[in-house]
Formats: sequence, C-alpha cells, structure tokens
Amino acid sequence: MKTAIVTREGFEKLKQELDFLWRTERPEITKKVAWAASLGDRSENADYQYNKRRLREIDRRVRYLRKSIENVKVVDYSPEQEGKVFFGAWVEIENEDGQQLTFRIVGYDEIFGRKDYISIDSPMARALLKKQVDDEAVVGTPEGEKVWYINDIFYHKKA
Repeated sequence: MKTAIVTREGFEKLKQELDFLWRTERPEITKKVAWAASLGDRSENADYQYNKRRLREIDRRVRYLRKSIENVKVVDYSPEQEGKVFFGAWVEIENEDGQQLTFRIVGYDEIFGRKDYISIDSPMARALLKKQVDDEAVVGTPEGEKVWYINDIFYHKKA
C-alpha cells in the first residue's frame, strides 16, 4: 500500500511528464505508426511493431499519470517541520560503522530515477519520521535491526 502524497516539485514533474507524453511524444509516435501501416504488410514491419508497442506504453503511462495526479495529495513544506524529520525532508544519517547517507523522503511516484530519494513508505523513512538531530532510528532489515544516527535535517537542498 503506497501513501498517495507527493511534494510540490514531484507533482509538477508528474504534470510535465503527462503533458510531454500527451502533447509531444504520442502525436509523433502516432504519425510513425500511420506511416509504417501505410507500407503494407505489418507482420514483418519492425517500425510498425516497435512504434505500436511504444504507443501502448505511452497510453498506459498516461492513464497511470492521470489517475495519480487526480488522487495524490500535494504536501507543501511548513516552517513547523523544522528540526524534525517529516515528509519532504532531506536527512543526513550515519551508522556505527561511520557509513553516511543523505536522502530526501518523498512520495512513491518521485523515487524513480533518483538515488537520493526514498519513499515515505520505506522502512528507513518510517523509522526516521518525527525524529530530531542526534536521535537514533532503529531500522528493520532482512539482516536484522540496524541503528542510524541523525546528523542533519533540512528542507531546502544545500548548495
């Protein structure tokens, strides 16, 4: 079960992707399919088959994006969040071995293509929520429980 929330930036990116797919990519692919179909035998026409498949992928993604945009709740930053880990926070943590990680806690739809974002639904994010700097968070992993210490919390990316 994924939590249907998203940051303002994430919401804008979802809308931009939908707009690009619907207004730019889909019309281009539709033209290619029509052109390839006009060549006759479609069974051995790689252009036709590839572009037809791409059109189905675009349509599937467009349906998903429309549904997501309609059902998702945008969570904006609030000054009251300062000093504690909440949705949208950048968190810098460290374990006993000195391994450090920095990431942002965001909605499920925002994590793809980003190594520095984690889902609000992840065990790590759940363990960190409402904690403060110097608190420890115990995270359940397949190897057992791991302890992480919070070094920093910020809501605007450091330059």
